[in-house]
Amino acid sequence: MTTDLNPELDLVITREVNAPREVLYMCWTTPEHLVHWFVPKPHSVSKCELDVRVGGVCNTTFNVDGNEMENNGVYLEVVPNEKLVFTDAYGAGWKPKPDPFMTAIIHFEDIGGSRTKYTAIARHRSPETAKAHKDMGFYDGWGTVITQLEDYAQGLKG
Repeated sequence: MTTDLNPELDLVITREVNAPREVLYMCWTTPEHLVHWFVPKPHSVSKCELDVRVGGVCNTTFNVDGNEMENNGVYLEVVPNEKLVFTDAYGAGWKPKPDPFMTAIIHFEDIGGSRTKYTAIARHRSPETAKAHKDMGFYDGWGTVITQLEDYAQGLKG
């Protein structure tokens, strides 16, 4: 991974996951799989549209305590089985959005034995936005989601 990190803007979580990176990538890029693990339970994904290509949409809608929350953006970089970069700074057709929150960078690194070094980076425009995301529970929430992803992926590979 060669991403330059800024501790004032970037929140990072890394974990070794017991699943091949190809399976993890498939879980990230296939709506039928993503809906099963993408938000901490008991919350759920109620809608998911993924057009996994540069400029393609990355749209999800979450059901959180009975409230629908849209999370829409586009892919900036797609390297199959290795890396996904997406942002909410733009919508379909590269239309800028008024209040972007973050850009996500997801790395999948094969470490052998059907295991993957999984790194998720949430990159923010300002220290205030990064702090707000951290205070929302970034590490607990994204950590829970990684565990859910691992559990779901293990069910697929078995």
